[in-house]
Amino acid sequence: MRNMFSQTLFECASENPDIYIVVADISPAGPMMDFQTNHPDRFINVGVAEQTMIGMCAGLALKGCQPFAYTIATFTLYRPFEMVRDDLGYQNLPVTIVGMGAGVIYSTLGGTHHTMEDVAVASAIPNMRVLAPCDPAELVEATRYCAYQKEGPVYLRIGKAGEPTFTDTAVDKFEFGKIRYIQKGTDVCILSYGTIMGKAMEVAKELEAKGKSVSVVSAHTIKPLDRPGIEAALNGHDQVIVVEDHVPEGGLSSRVKQIAWDVQAKCKLHTFTLKDEFIHNYGSQDDLLAAHGISVPLILEQVA
Repeated sequence: MRNMFSQTLFECASENPDIYIVVADISPAGPMMDFQTNHPDRFINVGVAEQTMIGMCAGLALKGCQPFAYTIATFTLYRPFEMVRDDLGYQNLPVTIVGMGAGVIYSTLGGTHHTMEDVAVASAIPNMRVLAPCDPAELVEATRYCAYQKEGPVYLRIGKAGEPTFTDTAVDKFEFGKIRYIQKGTDVCILSYGTIMGKAMEVAKELEAKGKSVSVVSAHTIKPLDRPGIEAALNGHDQVIVVEDHVPEGGLSSRVKQIAWDVQAKCKLHTFTLKDEFIHNYGSQDDLLAAHGISVPLILEQVA
């Protein structure tokens, strides 16, 4: 996803001279190097000065530019939170905050590099919208949306590298603010977003092997959440499963539960999230997810 974001933003910047990227201590490589080489006046590296990164993006936006703030997710959102809230949210500026390597992707670097609460943190800011594409193809659509929208700030939650593509044969097209069916079934609906969609797809295959008809939905726009779409999914399936790499509070799971209660949904509802605790073991992303209770066998054990 990291390279696809850089490539797409470079293409958009070649079309739109208002696009700037302000990075914090990220060395340009691959497509990002193309951006720096071809548009050196619009590529700014502030070093380890994340508050400055956000303030600079706010200033650029006030001048009519379309800036992107880009670094590892914990340092794009958490470290400069006051500036994100006051400079971007309060002034409702069209700045995209790109959180790269979100969730527990940076598994081996410890809790300082894990964004377990970022969706809740970003969603709590008035005017902030939250996008979390599930694969590189969806990321292209999300990046292009961010490159041209003028409605206000966006938190764009992305992966790092090696993510497979799931949406090339999706039932629905990408549309900001709407859930997207990757595949449609009648018995079970799996709602997910971001890079953990791979787990959701694996669960879907296992359930299909057991004779279930399974829908898989990308809830890429977490704020504003597509409430009518979620209601239809809850009312249109016997079982709904939510899978996300985020703490229980303030993410997709808690919002789906609220909607289910509001509409008195009759379906079985299972949610799988990160635990409300810091996991201190060392390991890969899959190791940490399993320690949090998110693995295909653990999910199937509860839903099959």
